[in-house]
Amino acid sequence: MSIVYLNGQFLPRAEAKLSVDERGFFFGDGVYEVTRVVRGRLFEWDRHARRLARGLRELRIDAGLSLDGIGALHERVVAENRMTEGQGTVYLQVTRGAAPRTHHFPPAGTPATVFLSATPFVPPNELRARGVAVVTYPDYRWTRCDLKTVNLLPAVMAKQFATDHGAFEAVFLRDAVVTEGSHTNVFGVIGGEVRTYPNSNYVLPGVTRDVVVELAREMGIPVSETPIYRHEIAQLEECFLSGTTSDVMPVVAIDGAPVGTGKPGAITMRLYEALARRLAAASGTAAPATVVA
Repeated sequence: MSIVYLNGQFLPRAEAKLSVDERGFFFGDGVYEVTRVVRGRLFEWDRHARRLARGLRELRIDAGLSLDGIGALHERVVAENRMTEGQGTVYLQVTRGAAPRTHHFPPAGTPATVFLSATPFVPPNELRARGVAVVTYPDYRWTRCDLKTVNLLPAVMAKQFATDHGAFEAVFLRDAVVTEGSHTNVFGVIGGEVRTYPNSNYVLPGVTRDVVVELAREMGIPVSETPIYRHEIAQLEECFLSGTTSDVMPVVAIDGAPVGTGKPGAITMRLYEALARRLAAASGTAAPATVVA
C-alpha cells in the first residue's frame, strides 16, 4: 500500500481522510504540481518550486511550509514508497484548507491542506516510437491558465473529447490560435523552425516546455515562441507535445490529417533524445536508457 503525506502525517493512502469542509472540494481552491522522479531523484524541482511559489502567491495561499520544506517532503514520500529505482511521479496539492463554505477566504490562520503522493511511472516509449494523434478543441477556459490550479474541468472535458475520438490529446484553439493541450504544451515545426505559444496568461508555463526550449537553443535548433495559427496546422512539418509524463511526444496526425510524413520527425526525436539525456544525467545514470531507436 502506498504511503502519502497529509497535513503533517505520513500514512497509508487508505487512511488519509479530508474534511467535508475542504475548500478544494467546494471550490477547487488550490494549486498542484506533478514532479518526475528518476531513480529516486526529483527532476527539475527548482523549476517546479518557482512555479508553485508563484501560484501560491497569486492565489494568496499560505502553505505553512517553506519551499525547502516542501521539497524535503517530496524526497521523504519518494523514500517512503521505495522509489529509488525506475521512474515515478510525485503529486502535490495545496489548498486553502477546511472551513465553513463561503466564497470569500476563511478566517486568517486557517491552515492550508497539504497532500503528497508518489506513483510509479513507465515512460510510454512504444507509443512515442510511432507517434500519436490529437484533435483540436475550443479553448473555453478562463484567462489565468498560467496558474496550475486544481480547477481542471475544462481539461477533463477536452481530454474526454480526445478519448471519445480515439486520440491521445486534445489541443486547444483560442481565436484560431493553438494555445496548449489539455495537460501538455504544444510545439510545431514550420520551415525548420520550432514554434510554441509564448508564456502568458493563456498557457501554463510548463517545466518540460521550458527545458525543451532551452535544449533547442543549446543544440542550435531555431526556436521561436510564436503562436501557431489554425490555418498553419496543415503546413506543419512536425508537431510534438511536451509534459512531465509525456516528455517529448511526436504528433503524427491532427484531426485525422497526417502531420508531415505521418511519422515522428527528426527534430522532434533529436529533442526527445536530448531530454532523455538530461533526465539520465539528473538521476546519475551514465546513459539514457529510454531513447527510442
